[in-house]
Amino acid sequence: MLSQFLKDRKELAKSLVNELSKDYAYVSIFGRHAKGKQYAVSSKQVRAGDSLSLTASDAGFVIKVFNDSHYSEYSCDDIKDLTAEDVKKAIALSLKSDYVNVDILKDEPLVKSFCREDEELLSEEEILSYLRKYKDQAMAYDGRIVEAQMVFTKREISNIFISQHRDLEQYYTYNNGIVMIVANEDGKIQSSYDVSYGVNSKSVLEDLGDKIAFNAKLAVDLLKAKTVEPGYYDVITHPSISGLIAHEAFGHGVEMDMFVKNRAKAKDYVGKRVASDLVNMHDGASAVLSAASYFFDDDGVLAHDTTIIENGILKNGISDVLSALELKTEPTGNSRRESSRRKAYTRMTNTFFLAGKDKLEDMIASIKHGFYLCQTSNGMEDPKNWQIQCTAQYAIEIIDGKLTDNIYAPVVMSGYVLDLLNSISMVSDTLEVTGSGMCGKGHKEWVYVSDGGPYLKAKVKLG
Repeated sequence: MLSQFLKDRKELAKSLVNELSKDYAYVSIFGRHAKGKQYAVSSKQVRAGDSLSLTASDAGFVIKVFNDSHYSEYSCDDIKDLTAEDVKKAIALSLKSDYVNVDILKDEPLVKSFCREDEELLSEEEILSYLRKYKDQAMAYDGRIVEAQMVFTKREISNIFISQHRDLEQYYTYNNGIVMIVANEDGKIQSSYDVSYGVNSKSVLEDLGDKIAFNAKLAVDLLKAKTVEPGYYDVITHPSISGLIAHEAFGHGVEMDMFVKNRAKAKDYVGKRVASDLVNMHDGASAVLSAASYFFDDDGVLAHDTTIIENGILKNGISDVLSALELKTEPTGNSRRESSRRKAYTRMTNTFFLAGKDKLEDMIASIKHGFYLCQTSNGMEDPKNWQIQCTAQYAIEIIDGKLTDNIYAPVVMSGYVLDLLNSISMVSDTLEVTGSGMCGKGHKEWVYVSDGGPYLKAKVKLG
């Protein structure tokens, strides 16, 4: 349920909004109280403590006002002793800063309370017991395994959003599990990792246990990994790699605050073909249940499911409220802050390709020589010029329509976004969205995101 900290301050927030509304045409207060706890077990340590991430642990408020020409924000840790005069003095100082000159925000009446709770709560010792057992299983798998680390992170988020006509509150939880295994043979070191995720603690931990044996074997198998000869290949992408493509190719590129700044090529392609007609892509906090699923965003807009690409045509971008005002579009519920001390940017939430109609076995059988790309490592993009680079943790060679025992690592995929997306020729009938990652805006402003999709067949440049 909503944190007591925010419960105790809701009436104060309403009173402050009423006072400030005598001087400003628009006033809103966003309150955030997030708590995170992380448990980690390895051969060297057992740790249970607060998560160090700002996105996991934070408490504070953001007051937004409009004075008939521009918006200003005031951030504070608490409103308990804050007066309207305090805010007005601080806002007056901000008038010397650059501002976005737009119309007044819509403030349609809405009173709503949302809740999503962990129904399988476990004690600290129960959680650590799972993690110790998994660590021991991994270490016992093979003598070449030199380290195994198990991590479980719990998050609880409470928010309120109060304006003249809106009274919103939400409480939700989310859990992530990570397994990381390291193998060493004659000084050559390789590692594997996997994730589990969901709302309920016990289910997430049990799912993590199902991944131990596979990843222990993978870490050892990677010791014999080869290097891919650079060139263009037919590939099948695992859903985690499909999600990396979605995130990097058209995720940041359709964040519409980038449209306002003319930093994204996608701005000129809305309504145009950007991918093969098999490609459909969505983003939204309500699109699936994953790490970035909330009920309303940090500017009080209800969660959306936004169609970005439909049958290869770029249909929409995603936006925060001020970007939407500048571009004269409707906000899509993508206003997100790293913390109550940071401004809201347009940010991805759950970004993924939709499933198609093909069977994975048929996709593999269709390739004479190519690779099956697995497990996200990292990626980057250039939204202005549509260049992309994605790294898969490993790849398995495909010869004459069959997976072989030949493993390659790491494998880097690069090229021009439109070439990659237009080369997609098969899309599987399965869909997986992974909810365990974080994403920055440039080098900062971290928020939780998820991505995924079906298996994709494409032609790409590997190196």
